[in-house]
Amino acid sequence: MAIIELRNVWKEYGADVVLERLTASVEEGEFVTIVGASGCGKTTFLKMLLGTEQPTRGEFLLDGKPIPDEPDATRGIVFQRYSVMPHLTAERNVMLAGELAANRWLGYAFGQRKRQLREEARAMLDQVGLGHASDKYPHELSGGMQQRLALAQALMKKPRILLLDEPFGALDPGIRKDMHQLVLNLWRTQQLTVFMITHDLEEGFYLGTRLWVFDKDRLDPQAPGAYGARITYDLPVGQDDKQTLKTITAQVDDTARALS
Repeated sequence: MAIIELRNVWKEYGADVVLERLTASVEEGEFVTIVGASGCGKTTFLKMLLGTEQPTRGEFLLDGKPIPDEPDATRGIVFQRYSVMPHLTAERNVMLAGELAANRWLGYAFGQRKRQLREEARAMLDQVGLGHASDKYPHELSGGMQQRLALAQALMKKPRILLLDEPFGALDPGIRKDMHQLVLNLWRTQQLTVFMITHDLEEGFYLGTRLWVFDKDRLDPQAPGAYGARITYDLPVGQDDKQTLKTITAQVDDTARALS
């Protein structure tokens, strides 16, 4: 059975259609990269996966059942802007989810539970290459290190699905390359299913096992909100297809101009 199924999913805000006619299935362990022009609903789609937004029409299923309408431990997320807590050390940032689960009012664990969470946090920091920085605060870390910390935070609850919303957009090319290797290693070792938004088509082809293009194939200049984006390409990747890359780039650029 597919881990994620989309059955004619639509997302509308009043008269504005953001997404329409989304139909696809994703098997456990796939790495789906998502590209498309700004404003095509990619982040809205990720929010529906997370559970902070709900589809207007259609079925959005996790393991054959409607996705829970709020985030839970099955899904972790990393945003482009660093989402860690600035007043907590790296270790405490990673411990936070477990501490909130232990005591939702104080957000603090005690005794044996605290010691266990600290051990788990240190092991996770080691996995993302931050074992040496467990006592540092976010402002003492570089951008790449902060994203490593955000990954550790997202993975602490051992989610099955990892959602990445342009996590490397603010990083320079050298650091991005290191982060690519880290994400691929975590995907394999933790047996994750990954959905990742990127504006970099080459990054999408390199990282994913499958590439989705979100695009509006129906546009009305007089009513820009009348139609939504859908998945216009669904490609297995890992292939050297320069012509396909050029075609998708042109399509995304055309849509971006039409929406601007």
